[in-house]
Amino acid sequence: MDPLTHTYVGAAMAAAGLRRKTALGAAALVVGANLPDIDGLCYFAGDYRALAFRRGWTHGILAIVALPLLLTAALMLWDRIVRRRRQPTAPPANPRALLALSALAVATHPTLDWLNSYGLRWLMPFDGHWFYGDTLYIVDPWLWLSLGGCVFLATSHGKAKLGGWLALWGLMSLVVAAGGALAPRAVTIAWFVGVGLLLALRTSLRLDEHRTARLAKVALVLASVYIVALGGAQRAAHAEATRELAAAGIGPLESVMAAPMPADPFRSQVVAATKDAFYAGVFDWWSAPKLEMTAISTPRPKDDALYRAAAATPEARRFLTWSRFPYIKVTPAPDGGWVVRFSDARYGGASGLGGPAVHLDRNLVPVEVR
Repeated sequence: MDPLTHTYVGAAMAAAGLRRKTALGAAALVVGANLPDIDGLCYFAGDYRALAFRRGWTHGILAIVALPLLLTAALMLWDRIVRRRRQPTAPPANPRALLALSALAVATHPTLDWLNSYGLRWLMPFDGHWFYGDTLYIVDPWLWLSLGGCVFLATSHGKAKLGGWLALWGLMSLVVAAGGALAPRAVTIAWFVGVGLLLALRTSLRLDEHRTARLAKVALVLASVYIVALGGAQRAAHAEATRELAAAGIGPLESVMAAPMPADPFRSQVVAATKDAFYAGVFDWWSAPKLEMTAISTPRPKDDALYRAAAATPEARRFLTWSRFPYIKVTPAPDGGWVVRFSDARYGGASGLGGPAVHLDRNLVPVEVR
């Protein structure tokens, strides 16, 4: 999931009362909810290294054990050499409570990341197998609205804080509006109505700590119910799409993905894999038939000399480490060789997650990788 969602989860848990368990409790929850994304530093390495490394070492079972310990140690060090020197009479942080909060916050991160179609490697570093929850889109505005709205109502007191929040809601609204081409217009309308209601509540509600905690608990429960309900809807969409694919004569099927479209619980992106090809479509509960194929087929790459030569390059190997439905497009090159472009049927390159283009000469020797 996106960093805002992870931050809102940690902040909502803090607002629900967990921050009162110990000094620095809120920091443990917010930082812990984002900490596994430290692997995002790999993006600075370039050459598809991030795709090969992300959602692995820092998201797997070893990290779930190690990261809370590291975060607790860092917070206890901060407590000793900074906070308590500034506030000599302040009670010290409780290391056991900090460890418990850190463990809870860190665990929410891979759980949420697993719930989308991008995937996650739970068993790293022992096993690189990818797991896919296919329940949430990577950016979900309804989680922003529920969890972020709760944190907004609890923390936007004062002109400076309110101004920062208004700027943030403006940026989030731009993201939702920009995604309007991928979701029905009703989604954008519902978003702006929700933001308007939050702003109206902000001017009328007077929240003390007790009411804030109760509001945060309600927001966390609603978000959890939403995720469970969406998971059930996606499982049902997967079963129905599989039946319609079989009725259309597509098969035998090796695997089928039914993953949510942006902000719309009634539509799913479908990718089906047979031995020879991938098939892409959109499943819509309100349509008849419910499954509309958007691409008749995309041939799966053959394990021939051309493919093996391109796939052996470091950039292609890294891309294939991450790819769920990999395919290639081969075009002739001016020098008599070929350009082999790697893509994934989940994205097709349109979202910026397209793979490398490997230029091979006529002897299948890599000349350039872009």
